[in-house]
Amino acid sequence: MKTGNPSFRSTRLLDQVRERIRYLHYSLQTEKAYLYWVRFFIRWHGRGGVMRHPRDMGAADLEAFLNMLANERQVSPSTHNQALSALLFLYREVLAIDLPWLNGLNRPAQKKRIPSVLTRDEVGALFQFLQDEMALLAKLLYGTGMRLMEGLRLRVKDVDFDRRVIVVRDGKGGKDRVVMLPQSISAALRQQVLQARATWDADLRAGRGGVDVPHALENKYPRVGHSWGWFWVFPSPTLSVDPRTGVERRHHLYEERLQRAMKKAVAQAGIAKPVSVHTLRHSFATHLLQAGTDIRTVQELLGHSDVSTTMIYTHVLKVAAGGTVSPLDALAPTAA
Repeated sequence: MKTGNPSFRSTRLLDQVRERIRYLHYSLQTEKAYLYWVRFFIRWHGRGGVMRHPRDMGAADLEAFLNMLANERQVSPSTHNQALSALLFLYREVLAIDLPWLNGLNRPAQKKRIPSVLTRDEVGALFQFLQDEMALLAKLLYGTGMRLMEGLRLRVKDVDFDRRVIVVRDGKGGKDRVVMLPQSISAALRQQVLQARATWDADLRAGRGGVDVPHALENKYPRVGHSWGWFWVFPSPTLSVDPRTGVERRHHLYEERLQRAMKKAVAQAGIAKPVSVHTLRHSFATHLLQAGTDIRTVQELLGHSDVSTTMIYTHVLKVAAGGTVSPLDALAPTAA
């Protein structure tokens, strides 16, 4: 069925997707990803000039799109799963269509990969080539096992210097957890909070829009985003426009800053392993297990729902711990 204005129908549907995502309080990253895949799905099927509404499509159309992603685009299993999740959200949550063929779609299996882990010496070498705020943030992630966005979204109220703990709010899966506050960075973190306070004071005097807070809380307490406790520990030096509200406000540091700094530091330190910011979290877990920490404790610190997820780090230790001797070393010495 041809439409006189195909972009109008597509845009209106995207608005419905956006409204449903925000009603369910999904993250901004999820909103952007789902809108991208829904838009891509509609445009790909309309590439011949015939634009159809997704409710007029069926299993064959969805499978054709997913096959194209796997065979032509050769996307990774995680990307393939994200696209499928977005389309399932479209049909079930937006169009209220729960067709039997949706349950029969197979997701590509995720391959289990042994994570790249730095030695303690490599971690120390890496830190030598990070400066100021980036060095503190990297040490915080390694010292607590927090994910990058958990560290960047850290609020002043969730750092307890007296009890030496940090409360990680709304982590992966919407869960809260408590991690240790490394004493080696306590003084530097206090200084960072003082610098954040100066930024908060300046924003308050200028009458700026505060910081983003959970939507339900802002409805109940309209000025909570202007309070000191909810301010970022790592605020951005510049203001930005909130894409959801259009309000100009202070965001936390952008993740690309640490990612770029880490990439440069890895090269300067001469580390040949594949290293990302998430490698700090892998190294945290592995080094705790090497030191004899109970795996259940490590599971809680990482925020894993299932201990089997944490068990991946034991595979790194099996050979590294030296408990298994190579048969080559059992041979009698031979002349060189």
